[in-house]
Amino acid sequence: MTSVGHPVSTAKADAISQKNTVMAEELGLLIDGATNYAIYMLDQVGRITIWNRGAERIKGWAGAEVIGRNFAITYTPEDLAAGKPATDLQYAHQHGRLEEDSWRVRKDGSEFLACVTITALYDTAGALRGFGKVLRDITDQKANEAAILRREHHLRSILATVPDAMIVMNEHGIVSMFSATAEQIFGYDQAEVVGRNVSMLIPGPISQQHDEHLDAYRKGGARRFVGIVRQDHATRKNGEVFPIEIAVGEASIAGERIFTSFIRDLTERHHAQQTLKKLQSDLIHVTRISAMGTMASTLAHEINQPLTAIANYLEASRALIPDAEQGLLHEVAGALDLAAAQTLRAGGIVRRLRTFVDVGDVGFRAERLSDIIEEAVSLGLLGAHHTSVDVSMTIAPDLGDVFVDRIQIEQVLVNLIRNAVQAMLEVADKRLTITATRDADGWAEVTVSDTGTGIDPAVRNRLFQAFVSSKPDGMGLGLSICRTIIEAHGGRIWADDGPDGGAAFHICVPLAGARDE
Repeated sequence: MTSVGHPVSTAKADAISQKNTVMAEELGLLIDGATNYAIYMLDQVGRITIWNRGAERIKGWAGAEVIGRNFAITYTPEDLAAGKPATDLQYAHQHGRLEEDSWRVRKDGSEFLACVTITALYDTAGALRGFGKVLRDITDQKANEAAILRREHHLRSILATVPDAMIVMNEHGIVSMFSATAEQIFGYDQAEVVGRNVSMLIPGPISQQHDEHLDAYRKGGARRFVGIVRQDHATRKNGEVFPIEIAVGEASIAGERIFTSFIRDLTERHHAQQTLKKLQSDLIHVTRISAMGTMASTLAHEINQPLTAIANYLEASRALIPDAEQGLLHEVAGALDLAAAQTLRAGGIVRRLRTFVDVGDVGFRAERLSDIIEEAVSLGLLGAHHTSVDVSMTIAPDLGDVFVDRIQIEQVLVNLIRNAVQAMLEVADKRLTITATRDADGWAEVTVSDTGTGIDPAVRNRLFQAFVSSKPDGMGLGLSICRTIIEAHGGRIWADDGPDGGAAFHICVPLAGARDE
């Protein structure tokens, strides 16, 4: 019996063979068409069996030059010496695949950076058939990535040194970048802000307005904050609200709006402006004081003349009255004598006052400290007769002379005495004690103590600073000037609590004998 199935089987086999041939041709075309990829096959020991056109273009060898040769010809000398080709195949065989970026060699000897994939190929029985290798030249790609990375690092280094904070957010106010300066200004770490709404940095009432402006802008509203520099307020992590200057720029990336804010902390600027304003006020204050000194000198000069005339008239009137032991004329004569004495005393006070406020430089010389203290007490207690202050002075007999500017030291003592009198206005026990003793190493120490209200704790540490005063109407210059004068003499001034309450101020000035030595 003749079989009728054989011709059919043969035809089917031919069809399958033809189909496989077409598929192989199509696969070959596909592989050769991938000119940006070097695709080639290796046998079990690494000999090249297939070499596509991409491999020819990238590596420079034609297929006929490499088929049957070991794929190690594409490795660098350093990798060949290290046995890397065999190691790579072994790794792919054990793990199924090797993926790496590594340097390779072209036919002309030039090297390039390649992205390499080696895949182990097995038959249906699990036996190793060979290896498939796909390679892509990534030299330019990596160079571009490195250039981008360098530019990014450069940009970040610039932004890290910019004194203004930089915040980048999207059109919904979500922060995507928070610079190092922003971290310093606001007190937040970048991780605490990125991904959150920028309103967390804005004080409550303003925060709501900011969200409304963003919403209006997204809907095509007016540009209320983009492209202008304005002053506003922000909130630190600790809750402090501080003044800022802010400029906002806009960009569109892939159809999405991006806003970049540059923020400058104005806290120090505002403090500087306030300090300047205070200094200007203080300067005006000092100018008024200087004008008062000039006026006092002029008034002393003008008043001294009529006082002298009054004294002369009183003495002349006294001379017209005959001596009488009793009666009305005797009383009138006594009154005229007292009036003349008080007039002369007033004239002396005015002369001392004029000398005291004189801006001329008297200069340093040897002076009797007891005389200086007596003059200062006379001036310091002017107008204080109604306060019933009990004054006691103790001056060491062996004190000797001091080497000082007399007028300046009198100024210091007068200021300390008048401060002491004012401190005792509200107390019943009013005792002013002035002592002068010889200190060690050629110095004289003068102490002015009182039984007043004592030193205000609020100003104790700043007692000798300019414009610091505990008096409601005080100008705060007296003790600062005292310190300047005493330090100009090489001495020192300090204060502590008095032995009987109140305060005690001490000054040290040089003895004339020590100066001569």
